Amino acid sequence: MAQPVNGFSKLSKQDKINWLATNHFQNKEAGISILEQYWNNDAKLQALHDEFIENTVSNFYLPLGIAPNFLINGKYHTIPMALEESSVVAAAGKAAKFWQDRGGFKTSVLGSEKIGQVHFMYTGDTDKLKNFFNQIKPTLLKATEEITRNMRKRGGGISNIELRNKTEALDYYFQLHCTFETLDAMGANFINSCLETIAKTFKEEAQHYADFTSEEKNVEIVMSILSNYVPNCVVKAEVSCPIEDLNDDKGLSGQAFAEKFIRAIDIANAEPHRAVTHNKGIMNGIDAVVLATGNDFRAIEAGVHAYAAKDGSYKSLTHARIENGIFYFWIEVPLALGTVGGLTSLHPLVKLSLEILNHPSAKDLMQVVAVAGLAQNFAAVRSLITDGIQKGHMKMHLTNILNQLGATKEEKEYFVNFYKDKTVTHSGVINEFDRIRTNNG
Repeated sequence: MAQPVNGFSKLSKQDKINWLATNHFQNKEAGISILEQYWNNDAKLQALHDEFIENTVSNFYLPLGIAPNFLINGKYHTIPMALEESSVVAAAGKAAKFWQDRGGFKTSVLGSEKIGQVHFMYTGDTDKLKNFFNQIKPTLLKATEEITRNMRKRGGGISNIELRNKTEALDYYFQLHCTFETLDAMGANFINSCLETIAKTFKEEAQHYADFTSEEKNVEIVMSILSNYVPNCVVKAEVSCPIEDLNDDKGLSGQAFAEKFIRAIDIANAEPHRAVTHNKGIMNGIDAVVLATGNDFRAIEAGVHAYAAKDGSYKSLTHARIENGIFYFWIEVPLALGTVGGLTSLHPLVKLSLEILNHPSAKDLMQVVAVAGLAQNFAAVRSLITDGIQKGHMKMHLTNILNQLGATKEEKEYFVNFYKDKTVTHSGVINEFDRIRTNNG
Protein backbone atom coordinates (compact mmCIF):
# COMPACT_ATOMS: atom_id res chain seq x y z
CA MET A 1 0.00 0.00 0.00
CA ALA A 2 1.27 3.46 -0.92
CA GLN A 3 2.42 5.70 1.90
CA PRO A 4 2.20 9.53 1.97
CA VAL A 5 5.43 11.43 1.64
CA ASN A 6 6.24 15.08 2.29
CA GLY A 7 8.64 17.06 0.13
CA PHE A 8 9.07 14.31 -2.47
CA SER A 9 9.92 16.80 -5.23
CA LYS A 10 12.79 18.15 -3.12
CA LEU A 11 14.45 14.74 -2.78
CA SER A 12 17.40 13.86 -4.99
CA LYS A 13 16.79 11.50 -7.86
CA GLN A 14 18.48 8.67 -5.99
CA ASP A 15 16.45 9.35 -2.84
CA LYS A 16 13.23 9.28 -4.87
CA ILE A 17 14.22 5.89 -6.26
CA ASN A 18 15.14 4.58 -2.81
CA TRP A 19 11.75 5.73 -1.48
CA LEU A 20 10.01 3.91 -4.34
CA ALA A 21 12.00 0.76 -3.71
CA THR A 22 11.21 0.79 0.00
CA ASN A 23 7.50 1.47 -0.39
CA HIS A 24 6.54 -0.20 -3.68
CA PHE A 25 9.00 -2.80 -4.96
CA GLN A 26 8.79 -6.42 -3.82
CA ASN A 27 12.39 -6.89 -4.88
CA LYS A 28 14.12 -3.58 -4.12
CA GLU A 29 17.40 -4.36 -5.89
CA ALA A 30 15.66 -5.66 -9.02
CA GLY A 31 13.35 -2.64 -9.21
CA ILE A 32 16.21 -0.18 -8.85
CA SER A 33 18.19 -2.09 -11.45
CA ILE A 34 15.35 -1.86 -13.98
CA LEU A 35 15.00 1.90 -13.48
CA GLU A 36 18.74 2.45 -13.86
CA GLN A 37 18.92 0.11 -16.84
CA TYR A 38 16.89 2.61 -18.85
CA TRP A 39 19.07 5.60 -17.98
CA ASN A 40 21.10 6.97 -20.84
CA ASN A 41 24.82 6.32 -20.59
CA ASP A 42 25.46 9.89 -21.68
CA ALA A 43 25.05 11.82 -18.40
CA LYS A 44 24.38 15.11 -20.21
CA LEU A 45 21.65 13.54 -22.33
CA GLN A 46 20.13 11.90 -19.27
CA ALA A 47 20.10 15.21 -17.43
CA LEU A 48 18.23 16.73 -20.38
CA HIS A 49 15.58 14.00 -20.16
CA ASP A 50 15.35 14.38 -16.39
CA GLU A 51 14.31 18.01 -16.82
CA PHE A 52 11.48 17.41 -19.30
CA ILE A 53 9.08 16.67 -16.41
CA GLU A 54 9.09 16.62 -12.60
CA ASN A 55 10.12 13.78 -10.27
CA THR A 56 11.92 11.84 -13.02
CA VAL A 57 13.29 8.45 -12.00
CA SER A 58 13.95 6.81 -15.38
CA ASN A 59 13.14 6.88 -19.10
CA PHE A 60 10.16 5.06 -20.59
CA TYR A 61 11.10 3.88 -24.05
CA LEU A 62 8.81 3.43 -27.03
CA PRO A 63 10.03 1.94 -30.30
CA LEU A 64 10.69 4.43 -33.09
CA GLY A 65 9.70 2.81 -36.36
CA ILE A 66 9.92 3.91 -39.97
CA ALA A 67 7.23 3.71 -42.65
CA PRO A 68 8.79 4.44 -46.08
CA ASN A 69 7.41 4.94 -49.60
CA PHE A 70 4.69 7.51 -48.86
CA LEU A 71 4.05 9.36 -52.10
CA ILE A 72 2.47 12.67 -51.04
CA ASN A 73 1.70 15.36 -53.62
CA GLY A 74 4.18 13.78 -56.00
CA LYS A 75 7.09 13.53 -53.53
CA TYR A 76 8.22 10.54 -51.50
CA HIS A 77 8.26 10.77 -47.72
CA THR A 78 9.68 8.51 -45.04
CA ILE A 79 7.53 8.76 -41.92
CA PRO A 80 8.83 8.19 -38.35
CA MET A 81 6.33 6.60 -35.96
CA ALA A 82 6.72 6.17 -32.19
CA LEU A 83 4.30 3.73 -30.53
CA GLU A 84 4.05 0.32 -28.91
CA GLU A 85 1.18 -1.36 -30.78
CA SER A 86 1.97 -4.28 -33.05
CA SER A 87 1.19 -4.05 -36.77
CA VAL A 88 0.61 -0.27 -36.99
CA VAL A 89 3.88 0.57 -38.76
CA ALA A 90 3.58 -2.48 -40.99
CA ALA A 91 -0.01 -1.59 -41.92
CA ALA A 92 0.95 2.01 -42.71
CA GLY A 93 3.81 0.84 -44.90
CA LYS A 94 1.54 -1.62 -46.68
CA ALA A 95 -1.00 1.12 -47.41
CA ALA A 96 1.80 3.40 -48.67
CA LYS A 97 2.95 0.69 -51.07
CA PHE A 98 -0.61 0.06 -52.27
CA TRP A 99 -1.23 3.72 -53.12
CA GLN A 100 2.17 4.63 -54.54
CA ASP A 101 1.20 2.75 -57.71
CA ARG A 102 -2.21 4.46 -57.82
CA GLY A 103 -1.19 8.12 -57.75
CA GLY A 104 -0.24 8.40 -54.10
CA PHE A 105 -1.78 10.69 -51.51
CA LYS A 106 -3.03 14.22 -52.22
CA THR A 107 -3.18 16.73 -49.38
CA SER A 108 -4.14 20.33 -48.72
CA VAL A 109 -4.31 22.53 -45.63
CA LEU A 110 -7.82 23.97 -45.35
CA GLY A 111 -7.00 26.34 -42.48
CA SER A 112 -4.48 26.97 -39.70
CA GLU A 113 -6.45 29.11 -37.24
CA LYS A 114 -5.97 28.40 -33.54
CA ILE A 115 -8.24 29.44 -30.69
CA GLY A 116 -8.00 30.81 -27.17
CA GLN A 117 -10.68 32.14 -24.84
CA VAL A 118 -11.08 34.45 -21.87
CA HIS A 119 -14.01 33.13 -19.84
CA PHE A 120 -15.77 35.67 -17.63
CA MET A 121 -19.00 36.35 -15.74
CA TYR A 122 -20.98 39.57 -16.17
CA THR A 123 -24.31 40.33 -14.46
CA GLY A 124 -25.16 43.69 -16.03
CA ASP A 125 -26.72 45.09 -19.18
CA THR A 126 -25.65 43.15 -22.27
CA ASP A 127 -25.89 46.13 -24.62
CA LYS A 128 -23.55 48.12 -22.41
CA LEU A 129 -21.10 45.20 -22.44
CA LYS A 130 -21.18 45.13 -26.25
CA ASN A 131 -20.53 48.88 -26.46
CA PHE A 132 -17.70 48.57 -23.96
CA PHE A 133 -16.08 45.76 -25.91
CA ASN A 134 -16.32 47.59 -29.22
CA GLN A 135 -14.60 50.61 -27.68
CA ILE A 136 -11.75 48.74 -25.99
CA LYS A 137 -11.00 46.08 -28.60
CA PRO A 138 -8.11 48.14 -30.07
CA THR A 139 -6.79 48.58 -26.50
CA LEU A 140 -6.83 44.82 -25.95
CA LEU A 141 -4.82 44.25 -29.12
CA LYS A 142 -2.39 47.03 -28.26
CA ALA A 143 -1.79 45.52 -24.81
CA THR A 144 -0.41 42.36 -26.45
CA GLU A 145 1.97 44.09 -28.87
CA GLU A 146 5.07 43.26 -26.86
CA ILE A 147 4.14 39.57 -26.77
CA THR A 148 3.13 39.36 -30.42
CA ARG A 149 5.91 41.47 -31.96
CA ASN A 150 8.13 38.62 -33.16
CA MET A 151 5.19 36.50 -34.28
CA ARG A 152 3.76 39.44 -36.25
CA LYS A 153 7.12 39.99 -37.97
CA ARG A 154 6.82 36.45 -39.34
CA GLY A 155 3.22 36.95 -40.48
CA GLY A 156 1.37 35.56 -37.48
CA GLY A 157 -0.25 36.93 -34.35
CA ILE A 158 -3.79 37.60 -33.16
CA SER A 159 -6.23 37.54 -36.08
CA ASN A 160 -9.38 38.58 -34.19
CA ILE A 161 -11.10 39.00 -30.82
CA GLU A 162 -14.88 38.50 -30.52
CA LEU A 163 -17.26 38.99 -27.61
CA ARG A 164 -19.53 35.95 -27.33
CA ASN A 165 -22.70 35.73 -25.25
CA LYS A 166 -22.94 32.23 -23.74
CA THR A 167 -25.72 32.93 -21.25
CA GLU A 168 -28.05 30.41 -22.88
CA ALA A 169 -25.65 27.69 -21.79
CA LEU A 170 -24.73 29.20 -18.39
CA ASP A 171 -26.14 32.18 -16.54
CA TYR A 172 -23.98 35.33 -16.79
CA TYR A 173 -21.31 33.55 -18.84
CA PHE A 174 -19.52 35.46 -21.61
CA GLN A 175 -16.22 34.95 -23.37
CA LEU A 176 -13.64 36.74 -25.43
CA HIS A 177 -13.09 34.33 -28.31
CA CYS A 178 -9.65 34.96 -29.76
CA THR A 179 -8.16 33.49 -32.94
CA PHE A 180 -4.46 33.18 -33.69
CA GLU A 181 -1.98 32.31 -36.42
CA THR A 182 1.14 30.79 -34.86
CA LEU A 183 2.93 29.65 -38.05
CA ASP A 184 5.40 26.81 -37.32
CA ALA A 185 4.92 26.95 -33.55
CA MET A 186 2.20 24.97 -31.81
CA GLY A 187 1.86 28.23 -29.90
CA ALA A 188 0.38 27.16 -26.55
CA ASN A 189 2.56 29.44 -24.42
CA PHE A 190 2.22 32.29 -26.90
CA ILE A 191 -1.58 32.02 -26.94
CA ASN A 192 -1.93 31.71 -23.16
CA SER A 193 0.35 34.71 -22.57
CA CYS A 194 -1.75 36.80 -24.95
CA LEU A 195 -4.98 35.68 -23.28
CA GLU A 196 -3.81 36.52 -19.78
CA THR A 197 -2.77 39.98 -20.93
CA ILE A 198 -6.09 40.49 -22.70
CA ALA A 199 -7.99 39.37 -19.58
CA LYS A 200 -6.05 41.69 -17.29
CA THR A 201 -6.55 44.65 -19.62
CA PHE A 202 -10.26 43.85 -20.06
CA LYS A 203 -10.85 43.83 -16.31
CA GLU A 204 -8.85 47.02 -15.73
CA GLU A 205 -10.69 48.86 -18.50
CA ALA A 206 -14.07 47.71 -17.15
CA GLN A 207 -13.31 49.28 -13.77
CA HIS A 208 -12.84 52.66 -15.46
CA TYR A 209 -15.72 52.49 -17.96
CA ALA A 210 -18.06 55.38 -17.19
CA ASP A 211 -21.26 53.73 -18.45
CA PHE A 212 -20.93 50.72 -16.14
CA THR A 213 -22.54 50.72 -12.73
CA SER A 214 -20.33 49.77 -9.79
CA GLU A 215 -21.65 46.21 -10.02
CA GLU A 216 -21.07 46.00 -13.77
CA LYS A 217 -17.49 47.14 -13.33
CA ASN A 218 -16.73 44.04 -11.28
CA VAL A 219 -16.33 41.68 -14.21
CA GLU A 220 -15.22 38.27 -12.90
CA ILE A 221 -12.46 36.73 -14.99
CA VAL A 222 -12.81 32.99 -14.42
CA MET A 223 -9.93 31.76 -16.58
CA SER A 224 -7.91 32.40 -19.72
CA ILE A 225 -6.77 29.37 -21.74
CA LEU A 226 -6.24 28.11 -25.27
CA SER A 227 -8.64 25.58 -26.75
CA ASN A 228 -7.49 22.27 -28.17
CA TYR A 229 -10.61 22.18 -30.31
CA VAL A 230 -9.50 23.86 -33.54
CA PRO A 231 -12.18 23.24 -36.21
CA ASN A 232 -10.56 25.84 -38.49
CA CYS A 233 -7.07 24.33 -38.29
CA VAL A 234 -7.88 21.49 -40.65
CA VAL A 235 -6.04 19.41 -43.22
CA LYS A 236 -7.43 17.12 -45.92
CA ALA A 237 -5.73 13.98 -47.25
CA GLU A 238 -7.18 11.77 -49.97
CA VAL A 239 -6.52 8.91 -52.35
CA SER A 240 -8.39 7.86 -55.48
CA CYS A 241 -8.12 5.40 -58.34
CA PRO A 242 -10.28 3.68 -60.95
CA ILE A 243 -12.38 0.95 -59.37
CA GLU A 244 -10.73 -1.75 -61.50
CA ASP A 245 -7.39 -0.91 -59.85
CA LEU A 246 -8.74 -2.20 -56.52
CA ASN A 247 -9.11 -5.78 -57.74
CA ASP A 248 -6.18 -7.44 -55.96
CA ASP A 249 -8.04 -8.08 -52.70
CA LYS A 250 -8.68 -11.69 -51.82
CA GLY A 251 -11.15 -12.71 -54.48
CA LEU A 252 -13.21 -9.51 -54.41
CA SER A 253 -13.65 -7.61 -57.66
CA GLY A 254 -12.72 -3.94 -57.61
CA GLN A 255 -16.41 -3.01 -57.64
CA ALA A 256 -17.28 -5.39 -54.80
CA PHE A 257 -14.31 -4.18 -52.75
CA ALA A 258 -15.22 -0.51 -53.21
CA GLU A 259 -18.87 -1.07 -52.31
CA LYS A 260 -18.02 -3.13 -49.23
CA PHE A 261 -15.42 -0.57 -48.16
CA ILE A 262 -17.97 2.26 -48.41
CA ARG A 263 -20.49 0.23 -46.42
CA ALA A 264 -17.88 -0.14 -43.67
CA ILE A 265 -17.48 3.65 -43.55
CA ASP A 266 -21.28 4.08 -43.57
CA ILE A 267 -21.52 1.78 -40.55
CA ALA A 268 -18.96 3.90 -38.69
CA ASN A 269 -21.13 6.94 -39.43
CA ALA A 270 -24.32 5.20 -38.27
CA GLU A 271 -22.99 3.43 -35.14
CA PRO A 272 -20.92 5.30 -32.51
CA HIS A 273 -19.61 2.08 -30.97
CA ARG A 274 -18.00 1.25 -34.30
CA ALA A 275 -16.99 4.86 -34.97
CA VAL A 276 -14.91 5.05 -31.79
CA THR A 277 -12.84 1.99 -32.74
CA HIS A 278 -12.71 3.11 -36.37
CA ASN A 279 -11.29 6.49 -35.33
CA LYS A 280 -8.99 4.91 -32.74
CA GLY A 281 -7.34 3.11 -35.64
CA ILE A 282 -6.88 6.43 -37.43
CA MET A 283 -5.28 7.82 -34.28
CA ASN A 284 -2.85 4.89 -34.23
CA GLY A 285 -1.24 6.48 -37.26
CA ILE A 286 -1.72 10.10 -36.25
CA ASP A 287 -0.51 9.78 -32.65
CA ALA A 288 2.58 7.82 -33.67
CA VAL A 289 3.83 10.65 -35.91
CA VAL A 290 2.72 13.36 -33.48
CA LEU A 291 4.69 11.68 -30.69
CA ALA A 292 7.76 11.08 -32.87
CA THR A 293 7.84 14.77 -33.78
CA GLY A 294 7.52 16.02 -30.19
CA ASN A 295 3.98 17.32 -30.44
CA ASP A 296 1.16 17.03 -27.90
CA PHE A 297 -0.77 13.88 -28.78
CA ARG A 298 -3.25 14.38 -25.91
CA ALA A 299 -4.26 17.76 -27.33
CA ILE A 300 -4.58 16.26 -30.80
CA GLU A 301 -6.70 13.37 -29.51
CA ALA A 302 -9.08 15.68 -27.63
CA GLY A 303 -9.51 18.02 -30.58
CA VAL A 304 -9.93 15.27 -33.15
CA HIS A 305 -12.61 13.42 -31.20
CA ALA A 306 -14.52 16.66 -30.59
CA TYR A 307 -14.37 17.25 -34.35
CA ALA A 308 -15.74 13.74 -34.98
CA ALA A 309 -18.83 14.74 -32.93
CA LYS A 310 -19.24 18.25 -34.40
CA ASP A 311 -22.52 17.36 -36.16
CA GLY A 312 -24.22 16.16 -32.99
CA SER A 313 -23.23 12.50 -32.96
CA TYR A 314 -19.86 10.78 -33.01
CA LYS A 315 -18.95 9.71 -36.55
CA SER A 316 -16.15 8.46 -38.78
CA LEU A 317 -13.33 10.88 -39.54
CA THR A 318 -12.87 9.29 -42.96
CA HIS A 319 -15.20 9.29 -45.96
CA ALA A 320 -15.51 7.25 -49.16
CA ARG A 321 -17.52 7.38 -52.36
CA ILE A 322 -17.67 6.09 -55.94
CA GLU A 323 -18.08 8.68 -58.68
CA ASN A 324 -17.82 8.08 -62.45
CA GLY A 325 -16.00 4.80 -61.93
CA ILE A 326 -13.46 6.32 -59.51
CA PHE A 327 -13.06 5.26 -55.88
CA TYR A 328 -12.37 8.19 -53.51
CA PHE A 329 -11.25 7.89 -49.89
CA TRP A 330 -10.38 10.91 -47.74
CA ILE A 331 -10.05 12.42 -44.30
CA GLU A 332 -10.49 15.94 -42.97
CA VAL A 333 -8.99 16.34 -39.51
CA PRO A 334 -7.99 19.21 -37.19
CA LEU A 335 -4.27 19.20 -36.36
CA ALA A 336 -2.66 22.02 -34.39
CA LEU A 337 1.01 21.08 -34.74
CA GLY A 338 4.36 22.76 -34.41
CA THR A 339 7.86 22.19 -35.76
CA VAL A 340 9.67 24.79 -33.67
CA GLY A 341 9.81 25.27 -29.91
CA GLY A 342 9.18 22.79 -27.12
CA LEU A 343 10.70 19.34 -27.53
CA THR A 344 11.37 19.96 -31.23
CA SER A 345 14.57 21.79 -30.33
CA LEU A 346 15.48 19.70 -27.28
CA HIS A 347 14.81 15.99 -27.76
CA PRO A 348 17.49 14.43 -30.00
CA LEU A 349 15.14 11.84 -31.51
CA VAL A 350 12.47 14.46 -32.17
CA LYS A 351 15.05 16.55 -34.03
CA LEU A 352 16.09 13.45 -35.97
CA SER A 353 12.46 12.62 -36.80
CA LEU A 354 11.96 16.11 -38.20
CA GLU A 355 15.16 15.67 -40.20
CA ILE A 356 13.77 12.41 -41.62
CA LEU A 357 10.76 14.45 -42.72
CA ASN A 358 13.10 16.98 -44.36
CA HIS A 359 12.52 19.73 -41.76
CA PRO A 360 8.83 20.33 -42.47
CA SER A 361 6.88 23.49 -41.74
CA ALA A 362 3.87 23.11 -39.45
CA LYS A 363 1.60 22.94 -42.51
CA ASP A 364 3.82 20.30 -44.11
CA LEU A 365 3.67 18.24 -40.92
CA MET A 366 -0.12 18.56 -40.77
CA GLN A 367 -0.30 16.95 -44.20
CA VAL A 368 2.08 14.11 -43.35
CA VAL A 369 0.22 13.33 -40.12
CA ALA A 370 -3.15 13.30 -41.89
CA VAL A 371 -1.75 10.90 -44.48
CA ALA A 372 -0.53 8.57 -41.73
CA GLY A 373 -4.04 8.49 -40.27
CA LEU A 374 -5.68 7.89 -43.64
CA ALA A 375 -3.21 5.14 -44.53
CA GLN A 376 -3.75 3.41 -41.22
CA ASN A 377 -7.51 3.53 -41.67
CA PHE A 378 -7.34 2.20 -45.22
CA ALA A 379 -5.20 -0.72 -44.10
CA ALA A 380 -7.52 -1.50 -41.17
CA VAL A 381 -10.77 -1.34 -43.13
CA ARG A 382 -9.23 -3.29 -46.00
CA SER A 383 -8.30 -6.06 -43.58
CA LEU A 384 -11.68 -6.03 -41.85
CA ILE A 385 -13.67 -6.50 -45.05
CA THR A 386 -11.36 -9.20 -46.45
CA ASP A 387 -9.25 -11.45 -44.18
CA GLY A 388 -10.28 -9.95 -40.85
CA ILE A 389 -8.11 -7.87 -38.57
CA GLN A 390 -6.62 -10.64 -36.46
CA LYS A 391 -4.63 -12.49 -39.10
CA GLY A 392 -2.17 -9.69 -39.74
CA HIS A 393 -2.29 -8.22 -36.26
CA MET A 394 -1.60 -11.47 -34.46
CA LYS A 395 1.28 -12.33 -36.77
CA MET A 396 2.90 -9.07 -35.69
CA HIS A 397 1.96 -9.82 -32.08
CA LEU A 398 3.61 -13.25 -32.29
CA THR A 399 7.01 -11.83 -31.37
CA ASN A 400 5.59 -10.24 -28.22
CA ILE A 401 4.07 -13.55 -27.12
CA LEU A 402 7.32 -15.40 -27.75
CA ASN A 403 9.31 -12.80 -25.83
CA GLN A 404 6.95 -13.22 -22.89
CA LEU A 405 7.61 -16.95 -23.02
CA GLY A 406 11.39 -16.44 -23.16
CA ALA A 407 11.78 -18.05 -26.60
CA THR A 408 15.24 -18.51 -28.08
CA LYS A 409 16.23 -17.20 -31.51
CA GLU A 410 15.81 -20.68 -32.97
CA GLU A 411 12.36 -21.07 -31.41
CA LYS A 412 11.27 -17.72 -32.85
CA GLU A 413 12.37 -18.82 -36.32
CA TYR A 414 10.42 -22.04 -35.86
CA PHE A 415 7.22 -20.19 -34.95
CA VAL A 416 7.46 -17.72 -37.83
CA ASN A 417 7.61 -20.68 -40.20
CA PHE A 418 4.96 -22.61 -38.26
CA TYR A 419 2.42 -19.78 -38.60
CA LYS A 420 3.07 -18.97 -42.25
CA ASP A 421 -0.28 -20.48 -43.24
CA LYS A 422 -2.07 -20.43 -39.87
CA THR A 423 -3.87 -17.80 -37.79
CA VAL A 424 -1.94 -16.89 -34.66
CA THR A 425 -3.77 -17.26 -31.34
CA HIS A 426 -2.31 -16.69 -27.89
CA SER A 427 -3.38 -20.10 -26.60
CA GLY A 428 -2.17 -21.80 -29.77
CA VAL A 429 1.31 -20.31 -29.42
CA ILE A 430 1.52 -21.35 -25.77
CA ASN A 431 0.38 -24.93 -26.50
CA GLU A 432 2.88 -25.34 -29.34
CA PHE A 433 5.63 -23.73 -27.27
CA ASP A 434 4.99 -26.12 -24.39
CA ARG A 435 4.94 -29.06 -26.81
CA ILE A 436 8.31 -28.35 -28.41
CA ARG A 437 9.91 -27.51 -25.07
CA THR A 438 8.65 -30.82 -23.67
CA ASN A 439 9.86 -32.77 -26.70
CA ASN A 440 13.25 -31.08 -26.53
CA GLY A 441 13.66 -32.06 -22.91
